[in-house]
Amino acid sequence: MNRIMNRRRLLKRAAGVVVGSIAFPYVIPAKCLGADGFVAPSNRITMGCIGVGWQGGTNLRTFLVEQDCQVVALCDIDGNHLQDAVNLVNEHYQNTNCVAYADYRRLLARKDIDAVVISLPDHWHAIAAVEAARSGKDIYGEKPLSHDLKSGRAICDAVRRYGRIWQTGSWQRSERQFRFACELVRNGRIGKVKQVIVALPDGHRDFEGTKGQETFGPPPEELDYDRWLGPAPYAPYCPARVHKNWRWNLDYGGGQLMDWVGHHIDIAHWGLGLDYTGPVEIEGRGDFPPGEVWNSPTEFEMNAKYADGLTMLISSRVKFPIHPGWPGATGTKWIGENGWVCVSRAGMDARPAELLRETFGPNDIRLYDSPGHWRNFLDCVKSRQTTITPCEIAHRSATPGHLGQIAMLLGRKIRFNPDTEEIINDATAASLLGTPMRSPWHL
Repeated sequence: MNRIMNRRRLLKRAAGVVVGSIAFPYVIPAKCLGADGFVAPSNRITMGCIGVGWQGGTNLRTFLVEQDCQVVALCDIDGNHLQDAVNLVNEHYQNTNCVAYADYRRLLARKDIDAVVISLPDHWHAIAAVEAARSGKDIYGEKPLSHDLKSGRAICDAVRRYGRIWQTGSWQRSERQFRFACELVRNGRIGKVKQVIVALPDGHRDFEGTKGQETFGPPPEELDYDRWLGPAPYAPYCPARVHKNWRWNLDYGGGQLMDWVGHHIDIAHWGLGLDYTGPVEIEGRGDFPPGEVWNSPTEFEMNAKYADGLTMLISSRVKFPIHPGWPGATGTKWIGENGWVCVSRAGMDARPAELLRETFGPNDIRLYDSPGHWRNFLDCVKSRQTTITPCEIAHRSATPGHLGQIAMLLGRKIRFNPDTEEIINDATAASLLGTPMRSPWHL
């Protein structure tokens, strides 16, 4: 593995790697280094990355620049992605020590790895996360937490059972404007909140330029397509099904709704102080396009009701005119008795406008102040303190999306007990809280 292999050979070679059979510099894991875990000869958190394509590549690049983190292993089932990432890591460290795997279980078996980054399609989140927790690894996992509600609960249970540190890629919590907006709401600056509006994107964005490429045929040699499908039902390969655009198919993702709940609904809950609960009712409708491959809703509108009577509108039809350079931004808006606060990646707005210059006193609620999302994860791996987006919060942020998807698919209102996480008096709806997994994959 120390020499550069061509792309087609890399995947085949990586699939045959046996842990312990390859000569690579052994990096002492941080958890084995003295009483505080971080003494000479190494003060670095050793890390492996599972999934190094689009978002996985972004996560990889971000952790590479952290001085107390050393990426020692990568895994991907696409040989092109894997080779590019190996080259990136080796170039960064000016060596050829990065070890490549096509099977994530071989990476997890390494005892010298402290933490892993999981950047996989949604349908793979739970299996990889539970196994990572069981193997004793701390985990940075992408949003949404899970592909369905039951697998989200399984992730949370595993993280708690094995005492692991978890950070979800809901990075907006680590940005000042989102924290400030939530602090305004939490400190009553707009009075009692009557309604929340969560504006999400609509449509199907063709990230890969594969729209219409639904001709079925053999997968490219560099892609282990059967492993890519994993626990999802078998379906013939076509370019429109994989890589970035998988999110438009309900077997692998949840469309724009589930792609964004971990951002804007997450912020809505943070501002409301509802991080550990969920709605009691949800109903809505969505436009599900015909077609075998891209079948997630292109437009949707849902209303969720919480126990205290507060309502949340989750809509792809609403956009906020926050910034003149943006025709309409997605984001979160809290409407209170005395005004409103709206926040998005485009900026903030509020009424009265003086709220934007508000300051907080010593007796006000101050929310978790992160030094940076990826930095926060590394700090918490060292300190064993809770991250800014732990597993349970991510699970609750995704819950309205999971329930809303079920309500739209069935065309009826869903009643839900957020304490037991059960749908009330609707066996058909309750059966959709989990997803059957294709053998041999299971939780």
